[in-house]
Amino acid sequence: MADKLKITLVRSATTQVKKDQTRTCFALGLRKIGDTVEQPDNPSIRGMIFKVKHLVEVEEN
Repeated sequence: MADKLKITLVRSATTQVKKDQTRTCFALGLRKIGDTVEQPDNPSIRGMIFKVKHLVEVEEN
């Protein structure tokens, strides 16, 4: 596993997705399309990414 994950929002999390997926993106720190955050690589963050995998791109650092 990598030390950090770089997560970028590539599709809108506010239209035509479930409310829990919108809240998951907000919890990751992603607000608008193009926002990028670095999060630690741990099972809870991986689970959040899995839930919104169709909305984000992930790079391992």
